[in-house]
This record gives sequence, structure tokens and C-alpha cells, in this order.
Amino acid sequence: MGLPTAILFDLDDTLISAHLHPRAAWTTALETLGGLPDDPAAADAAITIHTAAKWYWSDAERHRIGRLDILAARRAILTRAFAEMGWSEDADLIERLGRHFTEQRTRDTKLFPDAVETLEGLAARGVRLGLITNGNAVDQRAKVDRFDLARHFFHVQIEGEVGFGKPEERAYAHALEKLGTSVTETWIIGDNLDWEVIVPQRLGFYAIWRDPIGKGLPDGSEAKPDRIVTRLTELLEA
Repeated sequence: MGLPTAILFDLDDTLISAHLHPRAAWTTALETLGGLPDDPAAADAAITIHTAAKWYWSDAERHRIGRLDILAARRAILTRAFAEMGWSEDADLIERLGRHFTEQRTRDTKLFPDAVETLEGLAARGVRLGLITNGNAVDQRAKVDRFDLARHFFHVQIEGEVGFGKPEERAYAHALEKLGTSVTETWIIGDNLDWEVIVPQRLGFYAIWRDPIGKGLPDGSEAKPDRIVTRLTELLEA
């Protein structure tokens, strides 16, 4: 199969990543913040927080609200985790830990090593590139600017700037309109099986799942990506 006219890229955990193991990131945040309750439960706090986070992000409406206000989402996650551990609802500690984790995540965020090589290689082959990312306008635009990504894309679409995001059908339609291509001419790639595989396939996209650590599809997954890539440069082998 040859390359398409255009490719839509997701941003987080597709082109850039802060951490691929969230529980380990919470462990680091807890160890470096200090001031936690002197309680045996503290040893398992990262597991409890990670479980609360999975619960929070599993709901589509919570996800939509939370990704537009990430600090509020982390307050909700930590409040739930503290309650499960039997800790008092210490608003100051919850706020400090949520901000500490967010700052740590920002520091740790980096481009995947082959991201620029892949984007430049595709552009050199005449592929029109678009970026479509969910999240609030300030944070997502800061990532685009920090890694000088806009220069690679014909169109950059941020949920918080346009007012809608994946998996809303109008998000994909708007991106196609800006790219000037049809769905049958355009591939989409990302790490979210709902946003970059299931919904796009229903709309007619060729959908590629980005699996950066080679973990494979989750057990029982209904998603059937048209292609799975671990390295971004695999796209250049099309």
C-alpha cells in the first residue's frame, strides 16, 4: 500500500510523551513532594491514585470536562484516592500534589525520537499533514510551540481553540475541510482506540493505532485497527 494524500496525527502519546507508565509517574511525584500522611497506606498510594485515575478517565463526559481543566481533573482523582485510603480530605495537600504531578509531567514531556524524522519524511514524499489534539487551548498550544511542531503541519487543530474535539464527528470533518482532502484520501494515527480507530473507521478513515511500547491490543478489545505501528518511522515504509 502506498502513502495517502494526507495523514492526521494525534499529539499526546503519539508524537510526544510525558510517561508511558502513569503509576510509576505517580510514585515519583509522591516520593519527591513530601508531606504525606505518616501511614502504611502511603506505600500503596500510587496504585490507589492510578486506579482512581483510570476510573475518572473511563467516563466520556468526565473525560471531556477533565481534559479541558487538567488540574480540576487531578483534584477529583486525588480526592477519590484519599477517601479510599482513609486519609482526610486535605485540600492543600491535594492541590500541591496535583500541581506537582502536572509540573513533573510537563518537565518529562519529550518528542518521541523518530517523530521529526517521520514528519519530515512524509512531507518530503508529498503527504499533507494535519494535527488533531484534544485538550485545553493553553496547554496544548504550549506543547505545539515548545516542540516547534506547527511548521510540519498544514493544519493544527486543538479542541480548546475550535470548541470541539474527538470523538465528535465534526472534529474529523473540520480537519478534513482544512486539509482539503476526503476521508478516503486520509489516514489517521493515534494511541486512543476510540478516537483514532473505532470512530474514524466508522467515518471511513484508514485508522492506524500507535502502540509505542508494543503492549498489543487490550484483552477483549473491539477495535480492529487497519494497521498497528510501534515506531513512527514504520509509516515511511508504507
